[in-house]
Amino acid sequence: MGLTKAKLEIEKEVGMSIIEVLFNPSEYQLTDGASYSEKKIPGLDGPILQYISGDATELSLNLFLDTYVPPAASSLISFGTPKQSTDVSNITKQIADATSIDGSMHRPPKVTFRWGSLNFEGVVTKMNHTYTMFTESGMPVRAKVSLTFKSLISLKDTKRKSPFESPDRTKYRTLRQGMGLWDIANMEYGDPDMWKVIARENGILNPLEVRPGQVVKLPAL
Repeated sequence: MGLTKAKLEIEKEVGMSIIEVLFNPSEYQLTDGASYSEKKIPGLDGPILQYISGDATELSLNLFLDTYVPPAASSLISFGTPKQSTDVSNITKQIADATSIDGSMHRPPKVTFRWGSLNFEGVVTKMNHTYTMFTESGMPVRAKVSLTFKSLISLKDTKRKSPFESPDRTKYRTLRQGMGLWDIANMEYGDPDMWKVIARENGILNPLEVRPGQVVKLPAL
């Protein structure tokens, strides 16, 4: 089996523009994360972290582009056409254009990076291109391109296999050791500030005086 070349597929209004790199990247980095907000609860020493959402997966990599043809090779005939160096910025411009809105689609194009088992579909959020070799006339023929992508997340594809229980019906929960009303509120309603609703429903005047094993009623929203 021959060497598989990495390639970029840039979405067009009709079809794809495919860029095949001469040298495969030596590495790439995938980054995942999550966003949280801090909720300050009266009587606690520190805030409670509230999960907001997962972040889009980020892909970072370097590509090396080369359009240089040595003078000795430029005199050779390939299928009746002399080989000549070409301007590598014609390629980098195609990639740079993927960071801007496409007039026909009214949004930046989707870009897919394919190499081996990696098929990463997303948008280009950052591009840095450095030109490292030039002909005598100043035409760039080699470039290093640093790219950062963010994945495209479909709401349909990211639905949880086990969705949260619905908060629209009354439930009961037992407090465990170290658990407060704000913990229950965060788990059930997604907002620790909703502890006030639970306290009011259960006639609790001081949320710091709840005890392990105590059963609390969670009202429907």
